[in-house]
Amino acid sequence: MPQPDHIVRIPLPEPETLDDDVKAYLAKCEEKLGMVPYVLRSFTGRPGKFRTFTRFYNELMLGESGLSKLEREMIAVVVSSANRCYYCLVAHGQAVRQLSNDPQLGEMMVMNYRVAELSARQRAMLDFAWKLTETPHDIGEPDRQALRDAGLAENDIFDVCDVVAFFNYTNRMAHGLDMMPNPEYHAMSR
Repeated sequence: MPQPDHIVRIPLPEPETLDDDVKAYLAKCEEKLGMVPYVLRSFTGRPGKFRTFTRFYNELMLGESGLSKLEREMIAVVVSSANRCYYCLVAHGQAVRQLSNDPQLGEMMVMNYRVAELSARQRAMLDFAWKLTETPHDIGEPDRQALRDAGLAENDIFDVCDVVAFFNYTNRMAHGLDMMPNPEYHAMSR
């Protein structure tokens, strides 16, 4: 059974009406990925927010960090699992499958990261991400110390928090707008 065929439950502008820089960004996505991620289409009705979102995402997920791209994607999936965000579980679960070259790891991250054989560093990051998502008011110095004990530097702890916070935001946008993932993600990296 296919998923619903909408992108979001609000009207979006026609692609040909978008600002030139937005069209160019979407064309680059099409060229590199073979598709335009629906999350980007969902922001096209607010061009200023589109630009802010894409700049922030690129810095967060592709910029310099002590966290690997795979670790950042794993955090995205664990946050999205806690929030039951269909869009991000499908899209970022695929990224974990691709970056790890391990389809089973992608599925474990989506369903229950605790069953995966992870390094102590990864386990500490993902436990922290889950707790910061589920019970942020309970985070304290012992939680940050557990990250340090697992080998994370202070800037790494900042980056973990930044990724967790961003995906809590995007999960809420996806839930609020009933955002669907691109159907192509389902078959990729399997």
